[in-house]
Amino acid sequence: MLRIVKTGLFGLAGLAAIVLTVILVRGTLEAPQSADPAPFIAKAREYDATIDRDEWGVPHVFGKRDADAGFGIGYAHSEDDFATIQEVVIATRGQLAAIKGERAAVTDYLVNLIGVWETVERRYESDLSPEVRRVIEAYADGVNYYAALHPEQVIPGTLPVTGRDVAAGFIFKTPFFYGLDKVLLSVFEGRIGRDAGLSKEGVDAFLPSENPYPIGSNGIAVSPARSADGATRLLVNSHQPFSGPVAWYEAVVESGEGWHVAGGFFPGSPFMLHGHNATLGWANTVNEPDLTDIYRLTINPDNENQYLLDGEWRDFEKRIATIRVDLWGPFWWTVEREVLRSEHGPALRTPDGVFAVRYAGIGEIRQVEQYFALDKATNFAEWIEAMKMQALPSINYIYADAQGNIAYVYNAQFPDRKPGVDWAGILPGDDSSLIWQGYVPFDVVPKIVNPNSGLVFNANNTPFRATAANDNLDPEAFPETLGIQTDMTNRALRIEETYGEDRSITRREFHDYKYDLRYSESSAVMEIINGLVAADAAGDLEVEEAQRILKSWDRRTDVHSRGAALAILSAEPVITARIRGRVPPAPMDKLRETIEHLKTHFGRLDPEWGEVNRFRRGSIDLPVDGGPDILRAIYGTKQEDGTLTAHGGDTLIMFVEWDRSGKLLSESVHPFGSATTDSNSPHYADQSPLFVGMRVKPVRFTRDALKGHVEESYRPGKREAADQ
Repeated sequence: MLRIVKTGLFGLAGLAAIVLTVILVRGTLEAPQSADPAPFIAKAREYDATIDRDEWGVPHVFGKRDADAGFGIGYAHSEDDFATIQEVVIATRGQLAAIKGERAAVTDYLVNLIGVWETVERRYESDLSPEVRRVIEAYADGVNYYAALHPEQVIPGTLPVTGRDVAAGFIFKTPFFYGLDKVLLSVFEGRIGRDAGLSKEGVDAFLPSENPYPIGSNGIAVSPARSADGATRLLVNSHQPFSGPVAWYEAVVESGEGWHVAGGFFPGSPFMLHGHNATLGWANTVNEPDLTDIYRLTINPDNENQYLLDGEWRDFEKRIATIRVDLWGPFWWTVEREVLRSEHGPALRTPDGVFAVRYAGIGEIRQVEQYFALDKATNFAEWIEAMKMQALPSINYIYADAQGNIAYVYNAQFPDRKPGVDWAGILPGDDSSLIWQGYVPFDVVPKIVNPNSGLVFNANNTPFRATAANDNLDPEAFPETLGIQTDMTNRALRIEETYGEDRSITRREFHDYKYDLRYSESSAVMEIINGLVAADAAGDLEVEEAQRILKSWDRRTDVHSRGAALAILSAEPVITARIRGRVPPAPMDKLRETIEHLKTHFGRLDPEWGEVNRFRRGSIDLPVDGGPDILRAIYGTKQEDGTLTAHGGDTLIMFVEWDRSGKLLSESVHPFGSATTDSNSPHYADQSPLFVGMRVKPVRFTRDALKGHVEESYRPGKREAADQ
């Protein structure tokens, strides 16, 4: 059981060394034949979906059956971002290197190592209900139908997309939310418990990695006991990249079979992952429980393919993964790498020995089953029953509903570990009693339901500070074997200092607190800044000037702040190194580097933060408030001109409210718009001014609310199918 600190939802790069140590075979790429579009067009006749695009281009998908709605969301999302959906499918199949080249081989190897497709083949029919299979297969049919009409966008060999592809995407992605990838990397590289040497290039197209701070999220719920007007309010505020395979896509989906949701969808997902339905909603944030265990295996000196378990030599399950790597033009390499599996789980040979990894979510396929149950829940009892499925290996849930209930669940598949064992280190692999076989029951999972304070929240912090002090969970009530995190973030501290201090929160205050721009005096940033202010400048006049600026800085990150740039650019490398388990640089060294950077690019040590922190999309180039680990979260990438271009943080934001009578009000904003990859669309950046201005638009949840706001309405598949 190891604590591997995460710097984002995912980070796979670093395993490229695995595939570069083998014999490479060069050849000429024989491109797969393009699929015949006729069967996909004909398949569309089986569905009846209507897509209404509102004035923001957001799709509202209607279908008589759940499957009809699934087909419709598959088609609508493909219209706006087919390229990313296609890439997700290819990556999940372990074929990304064939289109992205050498460094993407890491993704393909991990698909093989954790046995994604073995799980699909073994459990797809047995573990998934016919209802869920119909929906995910219909979603795949919607993607196929779009692809059939736009063959120029299709990479040969991609079609057909299937329901199995959809299920496989969840199998592959969900363990990386809590950092399984980094554990595997640390094992292979002999860096167990330390940073795994992440590099954006390794999975540039599939998973984000270049984040100056960890990508996090905010989820907050306030009950009538704490709201000024008796309403129940929910903030849905996941921090993701602005684009790519884990970027949010907004949609409303409604079927005649009780599936009616609004919220965020990932490319490749038919289901609303967080948002709301008519009577309840939830927000997700990443949590960091300790869900992996590493075992050192004893290898038979006479047979490298056997390991010792309970006094007997056992054979590894062994196969060869063949990975095709694109070079240029028609040339490719074929990479072969062994894939080992022991009773514990995936195994890796390293210079330090052979290690096996056991992890939460191993062999799990029911993620899609649980998400669909959550989407269709109509009250707290049904929602909790869906949570009791425990098919999702991690992720916090912050819940609210029309009845005034609020709740927080530190959700995880906590391994049912044997007590009295030092699970914090490397375990002996020859004792089967250390190979846990299940998870602790849901009753043991940390949760808070309807606290007297009327507040629950999470901002990637410990579950032991999730509400007002008197209602918080007692750490002593939970066994150490659960490996529950105890850290705080600036965002969590500021929630305590805003929502937590206000006992009568208005709608306006609920909104304004979310857009708080301040660092807490107890935050890691201020620890560093206060240390710099107190440090000996050693007679350096520029350092003394910088210290005066930092001392007078108001801890805010609004666009007019004249201390934020100096503070954030100085503190960020130190905090990043700590998070990634590296030896942090000396803060004074980073301060001096920042002084030179600001002088070179801005001509002064105290430029306004908005000069440095920019939001760019198409022709839009605007100063933007917020910053790393701020409730108004903005994460930027340094540009050649010295500025930062926002690439992630606040993405799809939703404010959801039920008044005293249970009437729903929902508002949202996306950093770009519904046309996430089509620069020619009017919805490519139409929400960006709202986003930068910290404003929102209405979510038109019902058909009545949508009346008068429909920009376009159509029934995918009907005209084209009839023409065949």
